[in-house]
Amino acid sequence: MRSCVLPAIAMAASLLSACTSSGVADALDVAGTSSQTTGSIDAAAPVPSQSVSLASEIALSEDPQLPAANAAIEEQVSEPVQTAMVRPSPSPAKASLGSHGRVKVYPPRFRDAKPVSFGRIKPEHYNVHGVDVSRWQGDIDWATLRKQGANFAYIKATEGDDHTDAMFRRNWDAADKAGIPRGAYHFFYWCSKAETQADWFIRHVPKDKGALPPVIDVEWNSHSRTCKHRPPRAVVLKKMKVFMDKVERHYGQKPVIYTAPDFYADNLKGEFKDYSFWLRSVAAHPKSKYPGRDFAFWQYSGTGLSASHDTQIDLNVFNGNEKSWRRWLNQRTH
Repeated sequence: MRSCVLPAIAMAASLLSACTSSGVADALDVAGTSSQTTGSIDAAAPVPSQSVSLASEIALSEDPQLPAANAAIEEQVSEPVQTAMVRPSPSPAKASLGSHGRVKVYPPRFRDAKPVSFGRIKPEHYNVHGVDVSRWQGDIDWATLRKQGANFAYIKATEGDDHTDAMFRRNWDAADKAGIPRGAYHFFYWCSKAETQADWFIRHVPKDKGALPPVIDVEWNSHSRTCKHRPPRAVVLKKMKVFMDKVERHYGQKPVIYTAPDFYADNLKGEFKDYSFWLRSVAAHPKSKYPGRDFAFWQYSGTGLSASHDTQIDLNVFNGNEKSWRRWLNQRTH
């Protein structure tokens, strides 16, 4: 998640050390544990119990209130999903995150420091907006952020096998208190064992009722001073599967895969069709950058502006309308 790469590098440079894993070790997923601080993509850019694509999860075509633009976006949706009726929560701010039936959706009131013209299908055509954050956003006023349109939040938790985000627990608890459905993401490090990274994530992210599915953030990190290694595609897929399987066993939720166009083209095209994707695409609609790929979330900006804090923030949308968002929440959270 890219907007804060440069400050991350500046702050971490004195702590970095070289990665020593070999191609053979990577292939066997036995690379030694390293004490890295990677300067990852800390904040720029966010999984039914069943293994199905988003298209069959949200079944937007069944909703007569779907805006025309959203209908065009999801024109290939065909399989409706049966969901149980859910009683409305008494108050949006106090809504149980385990029962999202009537969670309030706020319209977006964000600005963008570097606005982009996306063409016919724009982020504004989507009903449900959200954010992803890390320590680089500083002290966030979550109640204000929610009313500005943060209907969900993904919060950086961990990176590699030895780094935690300093603001994770504060953001995790404060977002929940503000009534924002939130989840945690892990920035994957290609010079560490996948199983060890999964253990690190599990150690630091609570198994809280109502949390969004965990996210594995996979991308090439050319800015890292400790690990510029780019494993072969087969190794990438194997390491991801090891991490995702262990995390799924612990949380009972299938992880969401966050990625960027270059990494996707190198490794993920045509892969993991039973996982939901969160796609970074800040200059064009995801259908242009990731043809044929269903997605749950679209990160459309790394330069968003909000009155809740002083720094730029990553802006995202859910690929559906309010009705399908509530249905997705009830299917993908506990």
